[in-house]
Amino acid sequence: MASTLLATTVKSAVGTDSSIARAVNWLPQALTNVSSNERWLSLAAGGAIAGLCLTGHAPRLLSTILGTGLIYRGLTGNCPCYQALGVSTSDSTNPQTAITAGHGTRIEHAITVNKPAAEVYKFWRDFENLPRFMTHLIDVETTTDGKSHWVAKGPLGIKVEWDAQIVTDKPNKMIGWKSLDGADVDTAGSVRFNELPDGRGTEVRVELKYDPPAGKLGTAVAKLVGQSPEAQIKADMRRFKQIMEAGEIPSTNGQPHGQR
Repeated sequence: MASTLLATTVKSAVGTDSSIARAVNWLPQALTNVSSNERWLSLAAGGAIAGLCLTGHAPRLLSTILGTGLIYRGLTGNCPCYQALGVSTSDSTNPQTAITAGHGTRIEHAITVNKPAAEVYKFWRDFENLPRFMTHLIDVETTTDGKSHWVAKGPLGIKVEWDAQIVTDKPNKMIGWKSLDGADVDTAGSVRFNELPDGRGTEVRVELKYDPPAGKLGTAVAKLVGQSPEAQIKADMRRFKQIMEAGEIPSTNGQPHGQR
């Protein structure tokens, strides 16, 4: 399960190597154990209680504690009482998947690259190449056992990290991966390479699904600050095509401009 928004924000603010971040990592993992409907109801109820508190129509201390607890429950999908009792109303999930059924954001996009499938597959298979065209990625470090560590930029400047494992690897055909337990972002993805006939290049089809801190609310916040996941992946794939076909991303830096 993904880390809570609060934990992710704290680690991003103080640095992942700081003593505070290490202390946060030692805290019990907050599991997603609240259903989608309960999360929205918790947010609505928490907001209503906060409003009563501000207008003086409810005891300030009690309403602050109750309202904050409900808002936390809604944002993170975690209920500490449920977790202590071993209860979960969250949607069922397959243990082989990274993201709970019914949660997360799914994105799919395809583009044709004028290169053979073997060449395109080889470039993508080295995940350390991905930050070259995926602008939200800061760094990807790979190991020889199919695992990798990802660092990315989240909305509002929050830095998120996760470890991933390759789950499918069909040379020149397909690569599939998913995040591992303890990730700041639950994510899974695949990329398929379909070589077109008559030397017309390779269709590269990417499917991504991820559940950021605060779930669908986090995705909505990202869109509000101009980081639409759909627009981002389309731009990333255009850059990927440019790198594969031209060896670099064209830039207008240093070029003369006409009258503006």
